[in-house]
Amino acid sequence: MSHPASPKSLEQLNGFTFEKIINEDPATHSLTLLGSFPDAHGQNEITAIVRIEKTALNASDAERLFGENSMIRRAVLEESTDIYTWMFAWLGENRERDVKINVICPATEVHIRKYTRQEVVMISETPELYEQVVKPYIQAFPPSRTQWVENILTGLSEQNKLLYSSDQFVILPDMKWDLKTISSLYLTVIAQDRTIRSMRDLRKEHVGLLKSIRRKSYSIVKNKWDLGPGSLRLFIHYQPSYYHFHVHVVNANYQTGNAGMMVGQAHLLEDVISLLELEDGTGPGIFERMTLTYAVGDQHGLHKAFKEAGAVLDG
Repeated sequence: MSHPASPKSLEQLNGFTFEKIINEDPATHSLTLLGSFPDAHGQNEITAIVRIEKTALNASDAERLFGENSMIRRAVLEESTDIYTWMFAWLGENRERDVKINVICPATEVHIRKYTRQEVVMISETPELYEQVVKPYIQAFPPSRTQWVENILTGLSEQNKLLYSSDQFVILPDMKWDLKTISSLYLTVIAQDRTIRSMRDLRKEHVGLLKSIRRKSYSIVKNKWDLGPGSLRLFIHYQPSYYHFHVHVVNANYQTGNAGMMVGQAHLLEDVISLLELEDGTGPGIFERMTLTYAVGDQHGLHKAFKEAGAVLDG
């Protein structure tokens, strides 16, 4: 039998007296509130915790999300650049926005493979494997694949979103962030240097650039959102999602199932700087000489070549 103060109806739920938020979890789209409900006689307040979570979208509704009888009642454009568009949408009126919609159009087969659920395998990429397989793979990408990056760097798009711009790099909110939930803050720093395609191209001469990225990221986040360096996680992907050097700046408390923040793809900027500082400035760079172990999905363009080369880890 439930406690007499426990709400059994919307009317009773509306009797909740809010005190404060005790947890916010962007990964589960939930808020946990501390407050109280009146007792059965309305004389005393009973302390209560209320957790509100947005329910998952139902797969059976997929065909009804868009079209003549669309479940989406309203949508507002956030940004559109090259093939990428971001929108916020509502499933009803007079309510908080329900969903963030990311559109890739036109989508290539590469995009389709990337966004398809896939099994991952751990591979070991030696310097030789990088030269023989990975580097040609990266060089084969047409400029059109990163045209949206060029549009940002050359001032053709997203200029109203830029938090910082210089001849070295730009900083702007990442497309994954909803622009308001500080606990899931996510920014991207994009380098102006087109010769750095991935972490493999970093050398000791780039330490100054990386430290500038770190320093400016800390400064901007502190000034705009009052989060100190200890509240941020700065990292680099390898393999990255696109081959133009960029750094991710994320709230350190953002807990998500996103594989991009896990061991096997994310490399902390601090560690990368420390490794580069170990170089003596002569001979091949440390990232030219390292064997890198990471996860690759079975839909990734490199997966087949890695299997054929025997790079998949096998005890």
